[in-house]
This record gives sequence, structure tokens and C-alpha cells, in this order.
Amino acid sequence: MTRYTSKSDPSQRKRDLPLSAYRSLSEFRHQVRCFLRYSEDAARAHQIEPQQHQLLLAIKGLPRGQSPTIGRLAERLQIKHHSTVDLIDRLERAGRIVRESGSKDRREVLVRLTPEGERILRDLSFEHQIELTKVGPKLMRALGAAIKLAK
Repeated sequence: MTRYTSKSDPSQRKRDLPLSAYRSLSEFRHQVRCFLRYSEDAARAHQIEPQQHQLLLAIKGLPRGQSPTIGRLAERLQIKHHSTVDLIDRLERAGRIVRESGSKDRREVLVRLTPEGERILRDLSFEHQIELTKVGPKLMRALGAAIKLAK
């Protein structure tokens, strides 16, 4: 799991940033947080916790060639292995995912969505796409401004 490590030159950390840099970073953070809040509320409206929604999306949206193992999903969600297992346990009890043994290595545990998990994810993803068409331009402007001032 990736953790924060400062990669900046220590001598550069002492210089101050212009107020506009703080404002652009703040605006970008605000826009990201607004979208995340929307996502959290949407998940709860579908009787699912936000991290459970993120797990369903991580399973379905894995890059081509990657298998939905617990370790891979933990990395995608940036959470610890045991926390991923807890999420999987809850979603499995709710009938939204199932565990299966790997076809090549029977010791490997893979996770897949059930039809109910697919339905919830499809509904949430459709709603998220609509929301992104609304907030996307503001988010992109804020990101662009933050990147421009970082140069």
C-alpha cells in the first residue's frame, strides 16, 4: 500500500507559496470533496456503504489482465488486507459478491459480483456519470489551476 513520502527538495520546503497557490489547492480539494460527498450519499441511498460501493467498482473496473484478488483489491482501495476482507465478508453476506477459487491456483481467492451487486453498481455508476457531467467542468478547472500554479 502506498503511503505519503515527501519527495520535495528540503531546501524548497522553506520557500513560501503565493496565496493564489493555496487558494487553487483549496478549490481543487473542495471540488474533489464535493464529488466524494455526492458519491457517499448516493451509495447510502442504495443501502450500501461508500467503501462497499468502492469495492464493487474496484472489482468490476480492474484493468485488463488483473484478477480480483483480496490483495489487489486492497491495493486499489488503498486499505489494509484485513479491512478488505471485512468489506468482502459484509458484501458476501448481503449477497452482492461471491468468493471463488482461482482456476490456475486453487489456493487463490477471487471475488466476483453477483447479479444483485452488478445491479447496484450499474445504478450507482449511471448516477455518477450524470453527476460528473455536472461537476466535471468545475473539477477540471480547479485541477488545471492547481497544476498551472505548481509549475
